[in-house]
Amino acid sequence: MYGQTSWGMERTTFVIGPDGVITHVFRNVNPAEHDERVLAALAVTRV
Repeated sequence: MYGQTSWGMERTTFVIGPDGVITHVFRNVNPAEHDERVLAALAVTRV
């Protein structure tokens, strides 16, 4: 707009472990495959 570059919006998901520490960060998520990636990260985090 008016010759300026803009980033726009970015979707980001954070997976937080039981101890309150961020274990995974998903940036620029693709909605078609996002749920599978988050569920896989949760399976690893529940250890």
